Amino acid sequence: MNVYETAKISDILSSNTYPGRGIIAGKTSDGKKAVFAYFIMGRSENSRNRIFTEKDGAVFTEPFDASKVEDPSLIIYAAVRKTGSSIIVTNGDQTDTVYDFLKEGKSFEQALETRCFEPDSPNWTPRISALLTIENGGYSYKMSILKSADPEGSACNRFTYNYSPINGLGHFIHTYYCDGNPIPTFSKEPERVCVADDIDEYTNEIWNSLNEANKISLYVSYIDIETGTAENRMINKNK
Repeated sequence: MNVYETAKISDILSSNTYPGRGIIAGKTSDGKKAVFAYFIMGRSENSRNRIFTEKDGAVFTEPFDASKVEDPSLIIYAAVRKTGSSIIVTNGDQTDTVYDFLKEGKSFEQALETRCFEPDSPNWTPRISALLTIENGGYSYKMSILKSADPEGSACNRFTYNYSPINGLGHFIHTYYCDGNPIPTFSKEPERVCVADDIDEYTNEIWNSLNEANKISLYVSYIDIETGTAENRMINKNK
């Protein structure tokens, strides 16, 4: 096995009907842009009844049709928030936990030590998170997954990955290995994926590769490492 093998994100996504929610973080091949993407998928009507909205530099999941909301506790949250030189991207309300800890001068890891996987037995959906730090012309990123240690959800295992960005390379972490009942948890290190230099090309590659029945929303951001200027794309299946 070649541990340095890098795949196209379209090849990974098109062969998996249900990776769940996913985060990509990386760097363009020209070395100029920090990149992240976050997508959500859903199988139930409650999960599919969502859109992304952007307010004051943050990205939120919100109901598409408020009258159809059954349980908002695990599907409505801030997915992207910024504080100082850091951008937080997660699949749940741990976004706010990380934000609060960073504001207090504490770390990404310390914040996630206080959290666990989602209480949605029997799936025990992992909490996935990323932290991008862009400061003084430098860039680094971390990823985390919090997942159940056993089928009973009796303990939480926490994994953090700290990356030195490489031009043209990204890392992709998602909640589920594939579809199933219960849904099997993602069980590998974040996958090495190629990152396109063009935001529209990459946005289309990701969106068009997600399963048509299960995909819901996608947010992609390219940030100039020198200036901090961001270019963003957002797609909602529900319009």
